[in-house]
Formats: sequence, structure tokens, C-alpha cells
Amino acid sequence: MKNKLFISLITISAVLISCKQGPEKVAKEAWGNHDGKEVYLFTLTNKAGNILKLTNFGAKINWIEIPDRNGNRNNITFGYDTFDETLKGNMSFGSTVGRFANRIAGGKFTIDGVEYTTPLNNGPNTLHGGPKGWHSVVWDAEILKGSEPAVKFSYLSPDMEMGFPGNVNVSVVYTWTDKNEIVMDYTYTTDKKTVVNVTNHAYFNLHGEGNGDILDHELTIKASAFTPVDSVMIPLAENRPVEGTPFDFTTPHVIGERIGQDYDQLIAGKGYDHNFVLDNNEEPDAVLYDPQSGRMLEIITDQPGIQFYSGNFLSGVDKGHGGIAYNHRTGMCLEADHFPNSPNRPDFPSVIVNPGETKTTRTIYRFSVK
Repeated sequence: MKNKLFISLITISAVLISCKQGPEKVAKEAWGNHDGKEVYLFTLTNKAGNILKLTNFGAKINWIEIPDRNGNRNNITFGYDTFDETLKGNMSFGSTVGRFANRIAGGKFTIDGVEYTTPLNNGPNTLHGGPKGWHSVVWDAEILKGSEPAVKFSYLSPDMEMGFPGNVNVSVVYTWTDKNEIVMDYTYTTDKKTVVNVTNHAYFNLHGEGNGDILDHELTIKASAFTPVDSVMIPLAENRPVEGTPFDFTTPHVIGERIGQDYDQLIAGKGYDHNFVLDNNEEPDAVLYDPQSGRMLEIITDQPGIQFYSGNFLSGVDKGHGGIAYNHRTGMCLEADHFPNSPNRPDFPSVIVNPGETKTTRTIYRFSVK
């Protein structure tokens, strides 16, 4: 009897020790319901105790909590405290956007002589796949087993959704590494020739969400050219070298240093809202640094471009975590993807996906301090 009791005590002790080994790598909680599907919030905690929050609504990043150089943790991205606020708010925040991230001119493109029409939601253009693109749907979710916390989101985009041909199976795996990297692995297939351009649309403020603007952040983008745009933000005929322009971020520049210059493309975009043609010959492809907090974000991607958006149209109308107002240029985006209007530009890197092909792409957000 004593032996059995002793064994039982050992077993109970082992269970208690196992439970105390640290916080759950991935915690899942019910967050709401949309179109008859359950919406969840996932909290991923790495070994350093830093936190990434995701939701299967739009396969979004909702929270990135990392330390500054003094060890003080802050959330450095845009999002909302509740699903109701998320549904009523700006659905681009942190979203996986598609089928086609960025703009399609006139909402029209042609594949093999067949013209397709997509809904206009950005003046005369279709933006980020249309008003009911991938940012606005509930994805299936799976917590993955492994040495580091990871969640896989999957979605079947039906044929002609938002006017795009083909049934597209898409997934994105978010891995929150112990090196404070968000690794985003995208995979997609189709049963009919189509176009796909997928990215994440996180906003960043390395001071910490709500702590001033991003104009004092230092930015490096390893791109020798960018795509200048017309008055409705559609790329012009030729790429433009960045050398000698306010768009030269091949060496670090403070974002606010040249943003107010009398330059045609800054006027067209009301600031920076342009695709940079990555050189793709070294890592990282872009670096964002906040001298005040010491936080640094490096972006590594296999995509041909990065859309740098300096938060020109943030107006304080959207209020996020804790009621924080997202005012003018209090956040900025670095979206790794293909070029705007690529379906209508055969000279741009192709966004065509054929039946039988499995397309994959990876982008990494790497956080550190210095």
C-alpha cells in the first residue's frame, strides 16, 4: 500500500512539475463568431516570454509584445481588444491580404484572353483583393506541435470570389521563434489559372503602440529602384532609380527627414506609399530602427518588392488597444509582396498560378534591440 501511495505521489509530483515548466506556448480562447464560424484568439509565448497574438479572422497579427533596450515590454503593432471592435474597425490591421495584395487598375485584368472584373474599393482600383478579400473571412486554424509555438491558418477561396478565377487553397503558418522572429510561410494552389499576391499588412510603431509617430524611425530598404505611380497610385511605365531621390533608403534615413519635400511622388502618395523593387541580393531586405527604444525590425523575404506605407491616411478615427487613437503617421507598413497592378504588367514579376503548381513564399519579421 505504501509503495502504491509512493508511486502515486511521484506521479502527481511529476504532473505538477510539468505544469510549472512555463507558460503555454500557444493558448487558444474563443473570441467571437462570424458568418457561422468560430473566431479564436491565439496567444503565442516564446522562451524569452515575449508574446505574439493572432486571430483566425483574416489570419491576422493582433499584438506583438517585445522589450526595448531596457527590458520594458510594449506592443508595437496595431490591433483591437475585442472581436467586435475588430469587425467594426480597420480590417487591414495585421491581416493576411489577398487574393491580390495592393492595387489592380480599373479592377480588371485578362488571363488567356478572358477578362475578369473585381470590385472597386479604392477609387478606380481594386485594393487588397476587394472589400471582402482574405482579410475579412474566417480561416481554419490548427495549433502545430513543435519546438517553437506555431499556428497554421487555412482557407479555401472559391472560384470567382471577388471576381478572381479558380478555387484557391491558401495557408499561412506563423512561427514565433525563440529568437523573436515571426516566420510567415505561405502556400497556395489553384484548380484554374489565376493570379495571387499575398502579404501581411501589419502596422508598426517601435516606440510602442500609441507612443508618438514613426517619423523619427530610421529605415533602410535594399532597393535600387521603386515604382513611381500616377494620380490614382497605379505604377507608371518604368521603374525609377532611387539614387538622388527622397526614395533612396539604401542607407539608413530617418523617415521624416525628406517626407515633406516637393517631389512628385511624395505629392502623389501624400507621403510614402510605394513599391520598392528589392535587390534581393543580401539579407535583410529592410531594417526599421527606433533610436529611442533601441528596438529594431529586420525583414527578410523572397518576394520581389516591399510596399512602404508611412501611415498617411491614419486620422485618429480608428481606436485600437485600450482606446488608443491611431493618428496621422503613428504607424507604418512594410508589406513584402509583388508589385501593384502586376496582372496587367507582363514586364513585372509574374503573379500567375497554374493548376498543378504549389507556390510557396516566406517572409520573416526579426525583432531585436541595440
